[in-house]
Amino acid sequence: MYFVYILRCHGDLLYTGITTDVQRRFREHSQQSGKGARFTRSHKAEKLVALWSTENRSLASKLEYRIKALTKEKKLKLIENNSAFALFFGEETAMQYKREPTEEMFP
Repeated sequence: MYFVYILRCHGDLLYTGITTDVQRRFREHSQQSGKGARFTRSHKAEKLVALWSTENRSLASKLEYRIKALTKEKKLKLIENNSAFALFFGEETAMQYKREPTEEMFP
């Protein structure tokens, strides 16, 4: 199982990535361990704000690319309301991903 995630970072910035282990990846981004992305080394990750699961890396990479291409305004709409997913990416694409609750990842 692969996950595509959006993090809210210091300075009200957003970061999108993929992983197989969301909790580990969030720790890497937020603890400045040197294992996080270059972006999150200078803009510390503060909160996981959106998460989608899919069956393989190829689908995860495609979604990551498409989310990164969105404007910040559209990303915020996507975070707020998952129904925007089908609007931005199409119904067929929406069926390949499942929105996961972020609260359960970090009790």
